[in-house]
Amino acid sequence: MSDYQFDRRRVRRNFSKAADSYEQHDALQVEVQSSLLERMDFYLSTPQWIVDVGAGTGRGTARLKQRYPKAEVVALDHALPMLQQARRNRHWLRPFRRAVGDALALPLTDHSVDILHSNLCFQWIDDLPGLFAECVRVLKPGGMLVFSTLGPDTLHELRAAWAAADGQSHVSRFLDMHDVGDAMLSAGLRDPVLDMDRYTLTYAQPRDLLLELKGLGASHADQARLRGLTGRQHYRRMLEAYENFRHEGRIPASWEVITAHAWGPPHGQPRRDGQGGELASFPLDQLRGSRMPR
Repeated sequence: MSDYQFDRRRVRRNFSKAADSYEQHDALQVEVQSSLLERMDFYLSTPQWIVDVGAGTGRGTARLKQRYPKAEVVALDHALPMLQQARRNRHWLRPFRRAVGDALALPLTDHSVDILHSNLCFQWIDDLPGLFAECVRVLKPGGMLVFSTLGPDTLHELRAAWAAADGQSHVSRFLDMHDVGDAMLSAGLRDPVLDMDRYTLTYAQPRDLLLELKGLGASHADQARLRGLTGRQHYRRMLEAYENFRHEGRIPASWEVITAHAWGPPHGQPRRDGQGGELASFPLDQLRGSRMPR
């Protein structure tokens, strides 16, 4: 599906370093969170367990707990310093749990989650089949997956400026909406609905954007990135090239945001196995009394 991979240790390190500064730069995350909460209007049951994957400092988790005060809400992130900062967002009347975990190996039992939520986290995972297989594993039948991720047009101005400077990889790349939707269907998720929105944030100088990306932990993390320090001459060329995008006195940065929701499949619904076949699973208690053919 993709010809690139993320350095997952670098991703975790970037976000760990950004824990203290994250909430100074997360305006886009807060805005996108609101659109995810609107999607959750489609969930008509009363959830018992909600898990926020890639919760960061827990701002979104707190909003989930506020909306569903009787549910057990868990902030899950692979960067421990982020979860340590999340203590500040735990209201004593509406506390939520915190857990360190990997989205590709969720520390959750099978079919235990009513709502699986993730806001601008999944773009850092290049193994979409593995990711959505985990989502299907932990969701209850009929449970809701709701998430946002970034598309390939994100930061295209910065990518073009660096290309003009030295042609090296300096900006992480992300999969498009069709790849995401195909992976959801292949995993067996039901009735996926995906939408794409574009946001443009503006800055006085290109350096302000770079500082914000660093403050969010969203620094370059492709395996193909250039190792070592970037030379001053190349950096200056990039800044000069970015000036070509200046509009009405401001430097723009585009963000392509994909939002989606889908439903956990019922027991026994077949899913694609990646080789043209289909697999189905059933709980053991549904197989009692069955006999294997001789």
